Amino acid sequence: MTAALELEGVAHVYPDGYCALRGVDLTIARDEHVALLGPNGAGKSTLVLHCNGILEPTSGTVTVEGRPVDKRNLAEIRRRVGIVFQDPDDQLFMATARDDVAFGPANAGIKGSELDDRVHAALAAVGMAEHSDRAPHHLSFGQRRRVALATVLVSEPEILVLDEPSSNLDPYSRRELAQIVEGLEVTVLMVTHDLPYAYELCERAVILDDGVIVADGAIETVLDDRALLTRHRLELPRGFAVGPASAARR
Repeated sequence: MTAALELEGVAHVYPDGYCALRGVDLTIARDEHVALLGPNGAGKSTLVLHCNGILEPTSGTVTVEGRPVDKRNLAEIRRRVGIVFQDPDDQLFMATARDDVAFGPANAGIKGSELDDRVHAALAAVGMAEHSDRAPHHLSFGQRRRVALATVLVSEPEILVLDEPSSNLDPYSRRELAQIVEGLEVTVLMVTHDLPYAYELCERAVILDDGVIVADGAIETVLDDRALLTRHRLELPRGFAVGPASAARR
């Protein structure tokens, strides 16, 4: 399978000396849906920020579709890899939802009817076209998260990174977002503590702890290993049963 995202020997040491990643090797194939799991402080956010060059590795390499993530390729990498952060307000700062979604492509030089069409398509893809003229702060949290997703989808990324996508969402909004993600033809890396949500949307799970990958396999196998989950401070809800492979359900 073609590698969409590949990390080889990636280590990251912050200026204060804290080592967040310790030689991570991870390959994600094109069109895979992968859950990145782990306790708080495991290094998940640090890993994510290497995927489109927000952070540079202290050592090791990151490639996207075979392109090194470096200054020479940064603009193209950031088009190909879209990150939706946990707090949508980190991505929404314009007067209307339409303006927020248009911001990226407009700054890339897209204008006129092409820009209008792409903005409308991105908002429609997340069910927010009818709210395009509303101010983001007048939208519900779930609606803001969908607009934040649209700000990424408008650039037509090939890899979508979702940081805790289900957090602070009511059950209906969780289901809406899951249906949207399930319908996208992109590679997905989902960082989450919500193990049932990961099981619903991903066929593979990677556990990161203390900057090291400690498990990598089919999600039903990883989640069925209760001892493994306990060792790494992960927990399924009481009564949750791991059934047939999620890949078959997708």
